[in-house]
Amino acid sequence: MTTTRTVLLAPDKFKGTLSAAQVVDALRQGIAQTAPQLRLLSCPIADGGDGTVDAALAAGFTERTATVTGPTGAVRAARWALKDEVAVLELAETVGLQALPGGELAPRTASTRGLGELIRAAVSDGAHTILVGLGGSSSTDAGTGLLQGLGAQLLTAEGTAIAGGLEALPSLTTADLDPALAALEGVTLIAANDVTNPLLGVEGAAAVYGPQKGLAAAEIETADAALSQASEILDPSGSHRDRPGAGAAGGTGFALFLLGAVQRSGADAVFELVGVDALLDQADIVVTGEGKLDAQTLHGKGPAEVARRAQDRGLAVAAVAGAITLSTAQLREAGILGAWDLTFRAGSTRRALENGQELLVEVGCDLGSWLAETVEQRSSTGG
Repeated sequence: MTTTRTVLLAPDKFKGTLSAAQVVDALRQGIAQTAPQLRLLSCPIADGGDGTVDAALAAGFTERTATVTGPTGAVRAARWALKDEVAVLELAETVGLQALPGGELAPRTASTRGLGELIRAAVSDGAHTILVGLGGSSSTDAGTGLLQGLGAQLLTAEGTAIAGGLEALPSLTTADLDPALAALEGVTLIAANDVTNPLLGVEGAAAVYGPQKGLAAAEIETADAALSQASEILDPSGSHRDRPGAGAAGGTGFALFLLGAVQRSGADAVFELVGVDALLDQADIVVTGEGKLDAQTLHGKGPAEVARRAQDRGLAVAAVAGAITLSTAQLREAGILGAWDLTFRAGSTRRALENGQELLVEVGCDLGSWLAETVEQRSSTGG
């Protein structure tokens, strides 16, 4: 009797072109053409950055939306996901670079207020555990906007609420976090990311991440001083500003720590929510991937973590990417035995971006033959 072999499809998004679910669908189409005998399991993944809500939705969470304050004050709709009193939120939905009007950077004024409002909306809808993916921030406000969005009173010397963004931090004179803490009573907050930077200093939020948000080199020292001044008021004991992860998302990690959040690896937290381990236990072979497989992939990103967990179970892994810069040796060391590069197949980056879905179906056809052959070979040799 022929045994049905099971393939787990667990890719991340191809950033800017295809969601993880779209990648899964395209690969399924191709694999079904050349290896219809294979049983296919789907598990779109994320590692705490953008795509985290999509991964939760693919795992059976329900999509919700809330109207929140965007990074520059304009009202916007933000998606989040809910299941069994667990909410999955993305900072990027509220204060991400993608949320900036016209894509114009606002390094001194972008605020995290909308994220606080989104957390409040999740609590109002019954969430008792809230996972916040912290990737893609446009702000360096030490999470002060988030605190205000949850009700914290952050006041100037005149007794008025401070304005939003980095440039408002020097005006902070007093802080009362009790209203925000009360709003989160009985709620478990999880900061999902792999950033280990503290809030301040040469490895801090302004120095390391400020430039990608538009801060000029000459502004870094002033920005760090503003963060330091605010942290002395928000964290008089100094117990949170130096914690690994306090510098995540322009200091949003710091604000979440003030609210009692725990930090977890983005991949670990999301994988637990979407049930990656249970699906790996059912699989004979695994396919993962993302937009670009490069050196960063190997440092805690989703596909590397899928490969590691598969390798621990003795499973072969294939990867598909928009572009691959890792050597064959690096791929093998990460547990990836076969890899397909869309840019190589297309002949140019432009064609790969424009025809990603079509190319993935083609790759799926090739992959189907490889998967069927590989899983049978390993089965016959006990490997």
